[in-house]
Amino acid sequence: MDHQIPFVDLGAARDALGGELEEAVARVLASGWYLLGEELERFEAEFAAYCGTAHCVGVGSGLSALELSLRAAGIGPGDEVLVPAYTWIASWLAITNVGATPVGVEVEADTYNIDPTVLSGAFSERTAAIMPVHLRGEVAALAPILEFASSHGLFVLEDAAQAHGARRDGKRAGSIGGAAGFSFYPSKNLGAVGDGGAVTTDDADLAERVRLLRNYGTRNRYEIETAGVNSRLAEVQAAALRAQLPHLDEWNGARATLAARYDAGFAGNPSIRRPKPPAGSEPVWHFYYVGLDDRDGQRQALAERGIETLVHYPILPHLSPAYADAGIPRGTFPISERLADEVLSLPMHPFLAAEDCDRVIAALLELNPA
Repeated sequence: MDHQIPFVDLGAARDALGGELEEAVARVLASGWYLLGEELERFEAEFAAYCGTAHCVGVGSGLSALELSLRAAGIGPGDEVLVPAYTWIASWLAITNVGATPVGVEVEADTYNIDPTVLSGAFSERTAAIMPVHLRGEVAALAPILEFASSHGLFVLEDAAQAHGARRDGKRAGSIGGAAGFSFYPSKNLGAVGDGGAVTTDDADLAERVRLLRNYGTRNRYEIETAGVNSRLAEVQAAALRAQLPHLDEWNGARATLAARYDAGFAGNPSIRRPKPPAGSEPVWHFYYVGLDDRDGQRQALAERGIETLVHYPILPHLSPAYADAGIPRGTFPISERLADEVLSLPMHPFLAAEDCDRVIAALLELNPA
């Protein structure tokens, strides 16, 4: 029987680092300093430089990065935030957690990212911000979004949880809006050895407010300036991320090569529907999605062939129990809801062998004869 093809292989990344990850962890243990220390300061400077921003603030998770960015921007009760309907629920939860109201917006059929042409229909006098999500590592259409935001005085927060290193029109994710929230969940393109996140921004005041909020609302112990939270990126996580950051572009390039291989393999087969990045977009392919009829049946058939896949996202935020009180009925976002029913994520990581990628292609072509 053929070997199993995992969806992601974190062990391969560790092995590729040749002991760098273990050395980074050992360095922290030897220092005896585990929070808000030198490793974090260095990572913040290095990741800010990588993204092309003036500031980076390490926090405890991607959700915290979004939530604290909104709080730092003054978004709260009575405000509405425009957010794509097709996304992981964390995008919506960050808005809810600051007391604001998420307002779903339909996505583009070709990119699965927020559709800037429908923003005006979702806008109200309570709209205070827009949160475009760079889904699967493709930067959303920020130029028209920023133009719309500027004309209405809105804060733009990039949800860059899947987009470490992605570019659009030459600009890195995280450097285009008013601020951005990154996740360093272990399976991300840049992943920690546990939870972690960061805020990037060119706004010095916003960065300072996030620093204050992440540490109980205090700069100096017992001098509490505001009601903050405990959401700090630990030294060991910062060290692990520092070990991997120099390899990120190479790893993203390997993902792009695999995505091109998938694209070429599925070309001309209308039953295997692929996202179509626009000109000027340089995705980093956190996921490689395809749209399939009988998605769940085909997923089972692939599993029987030793190919692991995942489904993103079968239950959209507006249809989840968490937002049942909002009363948003099925059918409100037909494109997003169709994607939730048909999208399948294929194996994708920098160490996926070309022959394994070809095996996935062959299996899907067998299940979907042109």
